Amino acid sequence: MILRRTLLKNAQCVVTMDDQRRELHDADVMIHHGVIEAVGKGLYADDADIVHVNGCLITPGLVNTHHHLYQSLTRAVPGAQDALLFGWLQRLYPIWEQFTPADFRASTLAGLAELALSGCTTTSDHLYLFPNGARLDDTIHAAAEIGMRFHPTRGAMSIGTSAGGLPPDSLVESEAAILEDCVRVIDTFHDPAPGSMCRVGVAPCSPFSVSQDLMRDAAVLARDKGVRLHTHLAENDEDIAYSLEKFGCRPGQYAEDLGWLGEDVWFAHCVKIDPQEIDLFSKTKTGVAHCPCSNCRLGSGIAPVRAMRDAGVRVGLGVDGSASNDAGNMVAEARQAMLLQRVARGADKMSAREALELATRGGAQVLGRDDIGQLAVGMRADIAVWDMTSIEAAGLWDPAALLLAGPTWVRDLFVEGRRIVKQGRLHSMDLGEIKHDQIRRARALAETA
Repeated sequence: MILRRTLLKNAQCVVTMDDQRRELHDADVMIHHGVIEAVGKGLYADDADIVHVNGCLITPGLVNTHHHLYQSLTRAVPGAQDALLFGWLQRLYPIWEQFTPADFRASTLAGLAELALSGCTTTSDHLYLFPNGARLDDTIHAAAEIGMRFHPTRGAMSIGTSAGGLPPDSLVESEAAILEDCVRVIDTFHDPAPGSMCRVGVAPCSPFSVSQDLMRDAAVLARDKGVRLHTHLAENDEDIAYSLEKFGCRPGQYAEDLGWLGEDVWFAHCVKIDPQEIDLFSKTKTGVAHCPCSNCRLGSGIAPVRAMRDAGVRVGLGVDGSASNDAGNMVAEARQAMLLQRVARGADKMSAREALELATRGGAQVLGRDDIGQLAVGMRADIAVWDMTSIEAAGLWDPAALLLAGPTWVRDLFVEGRRIVKQGRLHSMDLGEIKHDQIRRARALAETA
């Protein structure tokens, strides 16, 4: 069957984020076979389904580089609301160990729906605990139902409290089992092809929950399989102190010693990296997922994003888990990234356009994608349409300054040319069913907590 074209007609502004960073006014975007066929003015095709986007801003779909989707079931948990990272984890571990495979599916659907409504077309996910028969498969199938481009990572914890680690023993796995399941998931789901809807990564949870042997073995396995590596690094002062005490070095040196640097690696947070580590990441093309809302929520600090960008470090944005944000809105995340760099360095140190670039091209680069993150001929048709006639944008002079004034939910969202949000409503699934199932499950967990 020959698929008809889709023509997005007469947008007020198209922010392409292409190599020339073109911004086109009163322009169109043509989609065919899941790919952008043309961007410009006066486009037409006899076989095109026309979507009128008068008064709208069009941007590339936003890219989320760090999340823990399962945490969508544990937002604003009492006892964790005002805790620092380690205390926050210790409050939540006993709740998470009760999760079932159905809980993981439900929380993933809710988290993905929230991301989609905020303009996100591609997301990574870091799942590192698997109680009661849960598998990474549960989240991968959920992402396919929603219709989002998905980068799941097979996380792991192998050092429990009895061995001096932070997580309870009930949530850790043997390292042999971890590596074996990494192979299974990669062989079953990973698709390296252009336009892939699912690419799997290998992601031991953190330096304080796995052994050095597992970190090394994970790197060897990932490179043998041709997949990416991900973990948390240098998130707060406790993290730095742990690294100095246990390993006798800072996190950047620890990563280098274990073979965890390179363009196939990206770290979450990096709030506390120093100038030498920034230089190391730049030289090795190692990526960073900046999670400003979570860093504020947990009091971790302000990541040196301006310094990283100036040094050439690859930086994208991540909403992080919904137990430490406690939302999953990519527009809010990008705005927070912009505001924090202004607070730290000055009002001229992060523009709305640069923050939007972090949320699009930046995220695509961090995830190793050269087929998304910009609106250009031949790129995948991952497109966000924003209604700039909304009250949030009333009086706005510059429609491209979405992060200063504008809607935080999309009007329409296309992934691989398929519309999964239509006129502000999730089109691929019943949002009401997702929401009510999530509420029911959260209440049940709260009753036993």
